[in-house]
Amino acid sequence: MPLAFSANLGFLFTEHALPDAVRAASRVGFKAVELHWPYATPAADLRAALNETGLPVLGLNTVRGDLGKGEFGLAAMPGRETDARAAIDDAIAYAQAIRAQNVHVMAGRAEGEDAERTFADNLAYACTAADAHGIGILIEPLNTRDVPGYFLTDIAHAETIIDRVAAPNLRIMADCYHMQIMGGDLLTRLTHHLPKIGHIQFAAVPTRTEPDHGEVDFPWLLKALGEAGYHRPFGAEYKPRGRTEDGLGWMAGF
Repeated sequence: MPLAFSANLGFLFTEHALPDAVRAASRVGFKAVELHWPYATPAADLRAALNETGLPVLGLNTVRGDLGKGEFGLAAMPGRETDARAAIDDAIAYAQAIRAQNVHVMAGRAEGEDAERTFADNLAYACTAADAHGIGILIEPLNTRDVPGYFLTDIAHAETIIDRVAAPNLRIMADCYHMQIMGGDLLTRLTHHLPKIGHIQFAAVPTRTEPDHGEVDFPWLLKALGEAGYHRPFGAEYKPRGRTEDGLGWMAGF
């Protein structure tokens, strides 16, 4: 089965307004899009571009919180439950308006059992709220080099949290870039956790630019994951070295 790719519009085609970025992704052959924080764009404008192109939206993130204080998500932060749940509500409402399939609930910088319990409780809330609209909830382990102090850094820990929450619409967003930095052995670990994975992303390691160089042989890895049973679009979440359109030669390698 041919591989399909999703354009992460948080990094790709950022020279365009978001609706036009959707159109640009469609023109060059992406089969889906995904978003970081699209909230400044009216949902109706984005929905019009999605309807025009027929591209599905695989997901979007909850807000990070107070950027001036270094916040990078709220859901695992004890004492911030009201803010975390407001962010979840806003993300689900926007996802519903543009028919996004998933919401990534960002954990934030925290540690310890209180954070674990807070994260699980907020995820249970998110899963119940999202399920009413047929929306999935994702959690993503991040690497400690790019995001020091982030609560969730390991895919095995993510699976433990999913087992604790025990909600059918809670799954892992597995980013090959973060996972390579946090231990490598990507094919073994990804295939082991595949039943709990809802989305896979990729970028060159260590540069996080186009996946045409670096530590990971992505044509081999992604094809192997397809053979292992992953049949959804892979998320291209990389930072282009220049114009997105000028750096798409990597797609021919698949």
